[in-house]
Amino acid sequence: MGAARVTGSWQELRFESEALRDNPLGDPAERPVYVWAPAGGGPYPVVYVLQGFMGLAPGWFNVRPWQPSFPEQVERLAPEAVVVLVDAFTALGGSQFVDSPAIGRYHTYLCDELVPWIDGQFPTGRRAVQGHSSGGYGAMVNAMLRPDLFSGFATHAGDALFENCYQHEFTEAVRALRDAYDGSYDRFWEDFRSEERPQSKKTDHVLLNVYAMAAAYSGGELPFDLETGELRDDVWRRWLDWDPVRMAREPRYAEALRRMQAIWIGAGKRDEFNLDLGAVAFHLAVADAGVDADVVHYELHDGGHFDTPRTTAAALTFLVERLA
Repeated sequence: MGAARVTGSWQELRFESEALRDNPLGDPAERPVYVWAPAGGGPYPVVYVLQGFMGLAPGWFNVRPWQPSFPEQVERLAPEAVVVLVDAFTALGGSQFVDSPAIGRYHTYLCDELVPWIDGQFPTGRRAVQGHSSGGYGAMVNAMLRPDLFSGFATHAGDALFENCYQHEFTEAVRALRDAYDGSYDRFWEDFRSEERPQSKKTDHVLLNVYAMAAAYSGGELPFDLETGELRDDVWRRWLDWDPVRMAREPRYAEALRRMQAIWIGAGKRDEFNLDLGAVAFHLAVADAGVDADVVHYELHDGGHFDTPRTTAAALTFLVERLA
């Protein structure tokens, strides 16, 4: 006879954050929190799931033709784990899940507020963090920053190896601003937020992404000249300090990685933002840090940046099994 299926359900909760109160962008301090919890007494591993750039936590529940949503996948898996969908959307599209004077304290919100609050609401055990794209970046960085909280993480095409995933966008941003907005980000934001704007524009994503990353990594200072695209080396170095590949090579973060019990690293071979190369580089850095190979699952799968439904569910199972 097979094992009895775990029963559980999704709950929509609300969390009032002190860390996000009076944040620079005026974003709400009260956030939705979606939690899958088994019906038993636990304790259960906890997996915090982080959204990608421009992702909203309720967006996990969006229905797509012929493809189950992530919450539906969790229901089918019925894991013996607590699964927490974290909301960190901002007026710029995202936070990178770090503390920033230009965005707000989203690392603090996740680690010092949300984690203990969930521990107080549910029968929790060891914790992991998982995400795709910017969420994968948040998973890598928060696990390295707080190995006392997280025992594992999974990154799906997470932002890494910044010279490959970001630097090429700087010249695109300079040209887009020059040709449509007189070289001014203020003009872009005025247009972007206009109620008369008929539709999105092809250059919106690169302008939003570059601006939001500057807000996260360098307090809003752009790492390039707005006329020529030349690098401002002092600001660019501040970005590189936040690159997971470079972080993993620092002794304190290498030690944090060696404390992990489960690490999943993956990306699509045709990633449109070159994050397959970031996954390769981060995997090598993790190995160089001395992490036991048995702890790590690494794969480059067929597909592009957004082809992650199978790997997201598989990584959740991997984390739960290793942390149980």
